[in-house]
Amino acid sequence: MSEQATQETTQRQAPATAPVAKPPKGITIADSAVVRLKDLLEQRQTPEAGLRLAVKGGGCSGLQYSMEWSEKSRERDKIFEKDGVRVFVDPKSYLYLIGTELVFEQTLMASGFKLNNPNIKAACGCGESFSV
Repeated sequence: MSEQATQETTQRQAPATAPVAKPPKGITIADSAVVRLKDLLEQRQTPEAGLRLAVKGGGCSGLQYSMEWSEKSRERDKIFEKDGVRVFVDPKSYLYLIGTELVFEQTLMASGFKLNNPNIKAACGCGESFSV
């Protein structure tokens, strides 16, 4: 086989590198989370309030999630809404949460909100602490 034919064969067989998919922008609120948040807001009698998500230093893996009620958004918050339910995220925390999905899970052993975060590189066993 000639040198040129060998080069052409090698070039054709080289694996193509697929572009790396970027996580979707924003935070997605799953239907299960919408239903539970609506129930909780009705119980609190604060339908205009929202859930504040934050990322703070700490935990066994370096970062940990924080969730709390917020009566209203702050000036620089990113606001995500689905079916009347609002989630507030400060700009610094948002950098760690891009592409995250908020879900509510209920099993025989436990129930609660869970963040499916595509940016996590490592997490502790309890799932409340992570690193990127």
